[in-house]
Amino acid sequence: KSSKREWKPLEDHSCTDVPWLLLFILFCIGMGFICGFSIATGAAARLLSGYDSYGNICGQKNVKVEGIVNSGLDLTHKKYVFFLDPCNIDLVHQKIKSIALCVSACPRKELKTLADIQKFAEINGSTLCSYELQPSEYTTDPRAAKLCPKYPVPESAPIPFFHRCAPVNISCYAKFAEALITFVSDSSVLHRLISGVMTSKEIIMGLCLLSLVLSMILMVIIRYISRVLVWILTILVILGSLGGTGVLWWLYAKQRISAGALETQVAKDNLQALLIYAIAATVFTVILFLIMLIMRKRVALTIALFHVAGKVFIHLPLLVFQPFWTFFVLILFWTYWIIVLLFLGTTGSPVPNEEGFVEFRMAGPLKYMWWYHVVGLIWISEFILACQQMTVAGAVVTYYFTREKRNLPFTPILASVNRLVCYHLGTVAKGSFIITLVKIPRMILMYIHTQLKGKENACARCMLKACICCLWCLEKCLTYLNQNAYTATAINSTNFCTSAKDAFVILVENALRVAAINTVGDFMLFLGKVLIVCSTGLAGIMLLNYQRDYTIWVLPLIIVCLFAFLVAHCFLSIYEMVVDVLFLCFAIDTKYNDGSPGREFYMDKVLMEFVENSRKSMREAGRGGGAEGRELKPM
Repeated sequence: KSSKREWKPLEDHSCTDVPWLLLFILFCIGMGFICGFSIATGAAARLLSGYDSYGNICGQKNVKVEGIVNSGLDLTHKKYVFFLDPCNIDLVHQKIKSIALCVSACPRKELKTLADIQKFAEINGSTLCSYELQPSEYTTDPRAAKLCPKYPVPESAPIPFFHRCAPVNISCYAKFAEALITFVSDSSVLHRLISGVMTSKEIIMGLCLLSLVLSMILMVIIRYISRVLVWILTILVILGSLGGTGVLWWLYAKQRISAGALETQVAKDNLQALLIYAIAATVFTVILFLIMLIMRKRVALTIALFHVAGKVFIHLPLLVFQPFWTFFVLILFWTYWIIVLLFLGTTGSPVPNEEGFVEFRMAGPLKYMWWYHVVGLIWISEFILACQQMTVAGAVVTYYFTREKRNLPFTPILASVNRLVCYHLGTVAKGSFIITLVKIPRMILMYIHTQLKGKENACARCMLKACICCLWCLEKCLTYLNQNAYTATAINSTNFCTSAKDAFVILVENALRVAAINTVGDFMLFLGKVLIVCSTGLAGIMLLNYQRDYTIWVLPLIIVCLFAFLVAHCFLSIYEMVVDVLFLCFAIDTKYNDGSPGREFYMDKVLMEFVENSRKSMREAGRGGGAEGRELKPM
């Protein structure tokens, strides 16, 4: 059986889950086909060069569209898209609701009258009115009121790479910004917020760098303060639960004494509520004490693992930079995905709409390509994150199961990446696909819940939220199991299902330890995140307080705190990942080795001390016939 066979760490390597790797490659080829199809059908040219309301692509000769008067024009010298009313934004359909024309140049100053528009056309050769009007007719033809831009025409400049004339003054988009930012009541507040960000951009960048440095420092020193921090948290939880329970019973006794003289229904209800709260708090405190009593030995293991994790980062310094590479690859992929999505928005055949202008629409099965594209976003993103997990797992496994640390590879991280690329990409593809299968239904349910907000009854709303919550919990459990499966694959080079089963057996056998590490350890790391955010926020308040050039600096502070939390989460999640990998290695080590000749432990001295202390406690409890001896017997 898989659970009974011997684990042989790092002894041999073989390719795992090859069919899933082939399936993933085929899927990526499909993603490439979507990009190629959108480029071949002219979507890239329409997106980059821009097109007018008649289907003409700016900066080139065009083909006539059946039924459209101003289509098929030669616009070689008109390279910019100009909107007659650029501030008329349709918030529902998220587009500019205006006629678009191709022009030679964007108006670099405000044009207040038709005479100014005519003068601009005569001097610059850029006609801002519709194609059927000549510049000489701007002030005389009655059609100019509809075919010329709404004046005053705001000063505009071309957007780099996209050849669109955009108003320089952001107040043009105040309505759109206010719709997105609900707490902004008027455009003046929006202007002050944006000016605050622009004025303090150097401080924001400095504070973001500070949060980065604090995260790296915390990862180094957490190994030295882990023991103190765990016991401080334990004492605070005990005092908090005892204090809360005592206060509730004191309030109940005080209310009961005073209720004798005041017999009202309200007083009776309050007294009964206090009694229920006090009993519930007492039950909670007793359960909490029992859990701490049972798990007090496991807390020592958590401390030891955090200490060893600190040593891992000293021996494997490139682990600290792992979030950067992952984030960089994700940014590259997301940029590609957004560009292709924009291509898809302009892909299709030209079709006249009800207003007499041209829209590009896809017909038949091709109009569902964006669904494939969305699935690709989730699967490939999860694949990249899974590659990070497998890389970290492989490096930590190499560290743990190398008895002489001097014999470690020169760069264990690069060695782990090499093993991942050569042997285990199929396992990563399979694990990420399982997460995708859970994530897509949850996102669909969330979309349905958003669309039906305020329309569905209470029962349907409750069922939707319950389904979303269950899928979220399932996703978190599968993510944790996947991570341990990657560790098992890195150790034994087995396929995903075998590794997941082996890891699950080990985790079930050490359920209490897993609970201790995931509660105490996660809470410690959460406090670390809070510490970094609070420190960065405090530094931001002190620095921004001396800036008198603007009135509102709440937005810069929010940006800094969000960035600090993101950085702290990225770094400390790597720390958490290392602790989880170390625990699985430790559990396997203690299960199949006992320290005797030929079955020596691989573990660090700190973990060895923990094992010796546990054995000593087991022997003492065994002589006394206590329950604790039986509890530690599997050790």
